[in-house]
Amino acid sequence: MGAQKSIHAGKAKIDVNVDFTHKLCASLMVPHLRSSNGSPLSLIVGSLCIKHPNLFGGSEKLDVSWDKGLYDSNVLVAYRRPRPEWLAQQSFIIQHSLSPEIGVHGVPVDNFSRSGSGGVNLSKLSVGMDLNEPASSKWSSTTSIKFEHVRPLNDDGHSITRDVDGFPVTCSGRLHDSMVVLKQESRFAKANDSSFCHFSLQIEQGVPVLSKWLIFNRFKFVASKGVKVGPAFLLTKMTGGSIVGDMAPYQAFAIGGLGSVRGYGEGAVGSGRSCLVANSELTFPVSKMLEGAVFLDCGTDLGSGHLVPGNPALRQGKPGSGFGLGYGLRLKSQFGHFQVDYAINAFQQRTLYFGLSNLAS
Repeated sequence: MGAQKSIHAGKAKIDVNVDFTHKLCASLMVPHLRSSNGSPLSLIVGSLCIKHPNLFGGSEKLDVSWDKGLYDSNVLVAYRRPRPEWLAQQSFIIQHSLSPEIGVHGVPVDNFSRSGSGGVNLSKLSVGMDLNEPASSKWSSTTSIKFEHVRPLNDDGHSITRDVDGFPVTCSGRLHDSMVVLKQESRFAKANDSSFCHFSLQIEQGVPVLSKWLIFNRFKFVASKGVKVGPAFLLTKMTGGSIVGDMAPYQAFAIGGLGSVRGYGEGAVGSGRSCLVANSELTFPVSKMLEGAVFLDCGTDLGSGHLVPGNPALRQGKPGSGFGLGYGLRLKSQFGHFQVDYAINAFQQRTLYFGLSNLAS
């Protein structure tokens, strides 16, 4: 629910969108209603998108987007040159984002059902190129190389090198970290009328261009399987990953929250060099537009929390492993998808999650 306006200026198209949905839902009276980062859902989100389909007369595409929330922002500029379909498609990308780092530095409250701000925000600048390989019937892959500059900030917007406990928040110990990251992502997808399966593998390598830049290897996988069981649908998913080499605390795998282990706040289960998260969910039709769901989530840092510089998980009392179970509703309409999940964690603490997607589209 929001306001959207499209303006055509020559061959360029400008989309302006203001979304008041979060503010409306926060006023609906639910005092325990929280987003996955633990903040109250009182955000007013605005966005601006500019698209040009023929920038220099050779079908070059330019996309510029800006998204602004109360606590975060993201600016993305993407330039794509036309290439034959049998060659990799190139995209040149510049991106800057600013967001609270709650998954690792957030402080769990209410028996780990929420995560409050730990006073650390990340300003990230990324410049590089993506290569999308021609997809086969089931496989696709993307290769990218990017320069990344990460600067931690406090809530007042000033650069910091240490968190509230005095531990470093960068790997270099300076006001920022710099790195060149080579990333390869491969995806497999197969589906029919009664089932689907999906697998993706991401491998990132920090390239030592300069001596003080980060050198690391990180991988992450996501495997999911869905099967129809009569009128219901059973979905199972497993996510895992690990990182070796140089590492800043903000690069740790955060476990907990919506999309991870429900029943906990974002990162409230733990944050480590490795992680393993399993999700299972059974959905069943209630009406034409409404589905019910029951779910069980569990996750662990595989005992790697103490290997994160500064050991933020131990200092914040995070358990390192946990499970959550509950039920929810899924509403699908022409305006988007609405999701509510009610979960209970291992500490018998209840949490209500609220999700919205594809609104005002």
